[in-house]
Amino acid sequence: MQQIQVEGKVREERGKNAMRRIRKSGHVPGILYGGKDGAVALELNARHLGLLFRTEAGHNAILNIQVAGRGDEKALLKDWLVDPVRGNLLHVDLLRVAMDVRMRVKVPVHTFGEPAGVKQQGGVFEMVTREIEVECLPADIPEEFRVDVSGLMLGKSLRLADLPLDPEKMRLISDPKILIAHVVMLKKEEEVAPDAAAAAAATTATPAEPEVIKKGKKDEEGEEAEEGAKPEKSAKPEKSEKSEKKEKK
Repeated sequence: MQQIQVEGKVREERGKNAMRRIRKSGHVPGILYGGKDGAVALELNARHLGLLFRTEAGHNAILNIQVAGRGDEKALLKDWLVDPVRGNLLHVDLLRVAMDVRMRVKVPVHTFGEPAGVKQQGGVFEMVTREIEVECLPADIPEEFRVDVSGLMLGKSLRLADLPLDPEKMRLISDPKILIAHVVMLKKEEEVAPDAAAAAAATTATPAEPEVIKKGKKDEEGEEAEEGAKPEKSAKPEKSEKSEKKEKK
């Protein structure tokens, strides 16, 4: 594991104004904690810390902190704060490590090669897990796990249990059944049958009009009722017997 030298000194000042002055002087405020000793506030060389993010080991590189008046201490970058606009380091948390004590760290997983299931069978390669947790000594922390996926066929997958770990130096903390990557076939959309499509189109084009039909029936019934309600023309009144005798005379 690569080690990076970082110079620093104990930080006496506190507060926002003090933090601004430290950053303008080319340093980064930080804190060192863990192990048997207590937490110590530090101001660290910003240029030295910047090397940490440009190494292949990344944030898993071991830092050799050289603090004036305190000697050297080994540490790992535990957490950090970055300016979202300028990208400058604003603060770092450092965890003390003992080189003879095993510790848990997260290591990135990278793949290489073109899967045969993609090249020969038209599948799609999917990366599922990009980081795993292991336990080992600080000196045995790997920079990354590289996995060859060129032999991965359609429907096949790689899991954490397939990683080549040395059991004498390293123990896997993450679940061995966790999926790393696989090759799958994209699902095709089901085609609609022609008859069903035509029926759906007809239904969409000519929507039912139940209200209109009901209304028409009511109108017809109303018209029939009106016709039935009209009085029939009365027949001419029958002439009485007296009237008939007068007419004869």
